Amino acid sequence: MTDAVRDRASGALLGHAAGDALGAGYEFGPVLPADAEVSMRGGGPYAWAPGEWTDDTQMAVPLLVAAESASASGTGLVDHLDDVVAAWASWSLDAKDVGNQTRRVLGTVSRSGELTCDALLDASRRLHEETGHTAGNGSLMRTSPVALAYAGRDDDLAEAARLVSSLTHWDDDAGDACVLWCLAISHTVVTGELDLRRGLAWLPRHRQDRWEARIVEAESKPPASFGENGWVVHAFQAAWSAIITTPVPPEAPASHLRLALENAVRAGNDTDTVAAIAGQILGAYWGARAVPDAWTAALHGWPGLSGADLAARAGALLTA
Repeated sequence: MTDAVRDRASGALLGHAAGDALGAGYEFGPVLPADAEVSMRGGGPYAWAPGEWTDDTQMAVPLLVAAESASASGTGLVDHLDDVVAAWASWSLDAKDVGNQTRRVLGTVSRSGELTCDALLDASRRLHEETGHTAGNGSLMRTSPVALAYAGRDDDLAEAARLVSSLTHWDDDAGDACVLWCLAISHTVVTGELDLRRGLAWLPRHRQDRWEARIVEAESKPPASFGENGWVVHAFQAAWSAIITTPVPPEAPASHLRLALENAVRAGNDTDTVAAIAGQILGAYWGARAVPDAWTAALHGWPGLSGADLAARAGALLTA
């Protein structure tokens, strides 16, 4: 493995956390002007410390642990989802913020005492049948460890991305978005190329044109155009828009990561999640070295990790 690939793998998870912590202080806020300063200031509705990541990264940590266990044992991440479910259930008891859909399904299995993958899938399916509204952005926000666990193995990754999404978000749109994003992260880490459309072939044929149209729309409008970004489709589009419509400065190309994440935050509303989603691909493309040093130094969060810890573990995971 080359140093560049390792740096991009580290960047996928570090960019994920950096976008999350950057947006935390602006969550549920308004659209900001293009020249508004954006900083990793903390605060927001949940009083985050400066540099502290939110549930977007917190939920990714058990997936990272599962990926590490899978690598050590020669199994797959999906073989360790019972452990993920148990970790999420324990985390949710004291977490500052847990998404509505996630809280409901985790609450169901916690009350039953059956903390297994199958039980959580059943709770997720039943919530969808009861409400018809399970297309929140809460599964797309945590995808980077899944992409790294199956990097370069597209068939396995597409299947795993949809399964992990379905644990809490049963809707097809949530699963499709996770497939597209995970395959894009994986491809970018392995090749250094951006290609969000690569994953279209792994969607059911009757939904491929719909997602192509959504991607085209995202590439032609600013991030703030997708104001309902608590919905997975608008979160997906806002994140991709921030990546694609933010110009790459010719004098300092890697600063595109910072500029695009700032633009993701300026889109308002679910700022931490949109920026966390964007940061996964931006970090995979530009690498961990593109994340500003001040951001990396400030990053920290549950369960007592630093930004440097996440970067090192992501790089080691892909190496293994």
